[in-house]
Amino acid sequence: MTGDLFSANASASASANAPLLRPLPGTPGLQVWPAVLGASRANVLMDRLLASLPWSQPEVTVYGRTGPVPRLQSWHGDPDADYAYSGLPLPPRPWTPELDALRRTVEAVTGHRYNSVLANLYRNGEDTMGWHADDERELGPQPWIASYSLGATRDFTLRRKGQGRIEDRIALAHDQLILMPPAMQRLWEHALPRRARVSAPRLNLTFRLIRKTGR
Repeated sequence: MTGDLFSANASASASANAPLLRPLPGTPGLQVWPAVLGASRANVLMDRLLASLPWSQPEVTVYGRTGPVPRLQSWHGDPDADYAYSGLPLPPRPWTPELDALRRTVEAVTGHRYNSVLANLYRNGEDTMGWHADDERELGPQPWIASYSLGATRDFTLRRKGQGRIEDRIALAHDQLILMPPAMQRLWEHALPRRARVSAPRLNLTFRLIRKTGR
């Protein structure tokens, strides 16, 4: 049952809270909601997703090298929400009740529509995400992407495209939601670096709108 986690009162409370604005040059800024469901509901949601999602560790080819991605993942969405990155095709698995209910909550909070979600499970601080921008053709020229975090706090690092210096770092915490504006994917890259001292898992869910024509 998902009603105990996604009550109308909880969703209304989250959407009524004005987000914090994190300045980012060349963009309107990142919007940050420090809490969406509340810690106890978020704890239950994380346990359910860890146990129920069909986690996998596919191989990708990056710069001519093929190997498993350094994390587990699960792609879900509407039937036509096909997606691919680094040459890896991701046909969508159906929405689970928890993911669909969370999608509705994130839509109410951010004011944007989503038809897919990529769940990434970082089992500990050794699991990572390399530098990238979510600028695939399927996302269209103006992608709004919502990223919801559960579990261990991890650093979200940012740098301008074509540059190596890290310009910003955000500690993404349990039950925290950020909304990335389209200009961020055009001008910036982001990553989740290794953190050897982190032993607990982190689950991240990035909600996207796949556009079949790329427009």
